Amino acid sequence: MPIILAIESSCDETSVAVCNNGKITANVIANQTIHENYGGVIPELASRVHQQNIVPAVQQALAIAQVDKNELDGVAFTQGPGLLGALLVGVSFAKSFALALNLPLISVNHMQAHILAHFIDDPKPPFPFLCLTVSGGHTQIVLVKDYFDMEIVGETLDDAAGEAFDKTAKILNLPYPGGPLIDKYAQNGNPLAFKFPEPQIPGLNYSFSGFKTAILYFVRDRQKENPQFVEENLADICASVQFSIVGILLNKLKKAAKEYGIKDIAIAGGVSANSGLRNALQDMQKELGWNVYIPAFQYCTDNAGMIAIAGYHKFLAGEFVGQEVSPMARMNF
Repeated sequence: MPIILAIESSCDETSVAVCNNGKITANVIANQTIHENYGGVIPELASRVHQQNIVPAVQQALAIAQVDKNELDGVAFTQGPGLLGALLVGVSFAKSFALALNLPLISVNHMQAHILAHFIDDPKPPFPFLCLTVSGGHTQIVLVKDYFDMEIVGETLDDAAGEAFDKTAKILNLPYPGGPLIDKYAQNGNPLAFKFPEPQIPGLNYSFSGFKTAILYFVRDRQKENPQFVEENLADICASVQFSIVGILLNKLKKAAKEYGIKDIAIAGGVSANSGLRNALQDMQKELGWNVYIPAFQYCTDNAGMIAIAGYHKFLAGEFVGQEVSPMARMNF
């Protein structure tokens, strides 16, 4: 019955979780509000705030889980991908903590962990299944054959879906982080009010760079006619943008499901918290007879709970790393 301490510091959330025999008993997330002043994450500031947050977050997680540090069996951490300085804080702490307590170290791929978040709660997807992973930096369709046997069958050729949301929010002068605000305003808008182009990319790959440009030109041209266009039509713009991005994502996912003959479909990553994507996926479940799996909200965004469950399965498989391990800003599956 291994007890795993897990640390996540890939971007601007300092998160620490405890996994006790496959159950997440603590999942502490310390958000960084300092980046709101700059309209995006400033890597150097993120690293400094991680240094301030990590020790209190570990103490809080152990207290919530009612576990003493001497009862731990292993330390899992995000090795990558992510911001190098931010990762360095989490990796360095994990190595020091494990060395002091003579515990094994478990390195975790952040994107694999997003997918394995589905194994925290029931119902759990059976292998093989398809997972659409969508975040600020990644958009991928992954064929998941086993816990650590995954194949990317489609991915973005340039920008990610999360970036399309955030850049659109910036064009609309919404404060950072803008993605959740688009979702919020979209609740009261008409998704068919404005039509935006769908990129014609072959196969199962995505592209969102042209979509962002189309939004930019659309807003610019409408504001020439009416300087108050955004303010007067904010809900409809947000609803239409969200409807378009979700459509682009799910059209490729539908194609992948047909191509591989798989009806067990999951979503993961920060954008999987988007209500438009969740609702559209559930509609598709009824339409196509899919079995759809969506993680609890707290396990969608960056969090150590997903690192903990990945670390737990790696512990069972005896997959450990040494003290020479280092963070990786880019990391393949």
